[in-house]
Amino acid sequence: MVSLRQRFGPALYMGGGLALVGAAGYGFVALAGHTLPAAEAAAVASLYLLVNIIGPGLFSALEQETSRAVSAELVAGRGSGHVMRHAVLLAAGMLAAVVLVLLVVSPVLTGQALAGRWGLFLAVLLSVATSAAVYLVRGLLGGSQRFGGYGATLAAEGVARILPCIAIAVSGAPNAVGYALFFAAGSGFGALAGVFWLRRPAQPADVDPAEIEPSTGSRGQMARGLSFLVGGTVLMLVVMNVAPVVVTPRLGEQAATAAAFASAFVLARIPLFLFAPVQAMLLPALTRAASRGEYGEVRAKLRLILLAVAAIGLPAVLVSFVVGPWAVQVLFGAEVRLSGVVVGLLGVSTIGLMVSQVLQPGLIALGRHRVVTGAWLAGAVVLVALLALPGDPIRAGVLAQLAGAALVVSIMLAALGRTLRTRMAPSGERASAGVVTTSG
Repeated sequence: MVSLRQRFGPALYMGGGLALVGAAGYGFVALAGHTLPAAEAAAVASLYLLVNIIGPGLFSALEQETSRAVSAELVAGRGSGHVMRHAVLLAAGMLAAVVLVLLVVSPVLTGQALAGRWGLFLAVLLSVATSAAVYLVRGLLGGSQRFGGYGATLAAEGVARILPCIAIAVSGAPNAVGYALFFAAGSGFGALAGVFWLRRPAQPADVDPAEIEPSTGSRGQMARGLSFLVGGTVLMLVVMNVAPVVVTPRLGEQAATAAAFASAFVLARIPLFLFAPVQAMLLPALTRAASRGEYGEVRAKLRLILLAVAAIGLPAVLVSFVVGPWAVQVLFGAEVRLSGVVVGLLGVSTIGLMVSQVLQPGLIALGRHRVVTGAWLAGAVVLVALLALPGDPIRAGVLAQLAGAALVVSIMLAALGRTLRTRMAPSGERASAGVVTTSG
């Protein structure tokens, strides 16, 4: 009989870690908003969003592909040591490439989004390195379903981020670069906490040797899947976060308005940032079901999570319409009061993006990596086009977020429904349909 600790323990570990990471993200932006001048606060908010685009944008793809490969190997009765080795090499290559690109674009990035503060750019570089480490560790932990360890990485990251920022705030000498460097370093402490849980190898399932199929965790296979997910995840986080980075320079000298919009954006996105580890728990379960051909279970799990998103998200959107503008001023120290429609519609776009975060693991588990990339590419194209519309930059930013999220969800829903219907069809019908079971 399954004990309460076995049943609810992983959710409690993840929930506790999520609370600390959420508090750290809110505290970072809120402390900067209350203690820094408006221009510096806007730059720090832009850095917060850039960190969530560049670091997790690339390396959460590494986490997902590593988790998928580890889970598939274990359920097939094979060890996962080779997956760890391949993942480390892929992480090192990605890190080198990202640092090189950032150095090339550093003058534009620093001058436009970071108010000319090179110390903030250094914090971005630090965040990339620490993100590579923590997402690699989380992929190994998630794939082997060690969610206690996964929760420990979240908790350590949150604590290591918020405590130094509080110390800076109460020191009487607030500093944008100090805030940023401590925030960026937090992920490294999360990685160190997770390594403890990896000291023993994960145990593969007990499978008849005659039934073991060829491995799906080779370096080439992982690299192909990762290449699609990297592109898709970068585009995903562009759709999620880039609007304030574009809107801030378009507002020109209206620094207070730019800071208010960036703060409202961060407030609206908090549920989405906290939702990311749900993928970590969902992806291994879906991969195991898909590897066993249990497509009905895949559909049932996705439907249950989507209902939970609706139950939590719809009341949250209503609250954002009513009290969102007040919360932006009180919690983030914004000097300009935005309309409830602006904050509320940002909340609506967040719910759409949360739905996509449920659909994406389903597509990855089914080997449809290419569809994930295509959906986010379409959403990013629409978002960038709408952000360039003339007129009020804030209105353009809100419209872009709504349209981009809606398009991504539509494409993913259509592809997922079609794939599940085909996989669940009789074998003769599947063969005539030409089912693809690899990363495509």
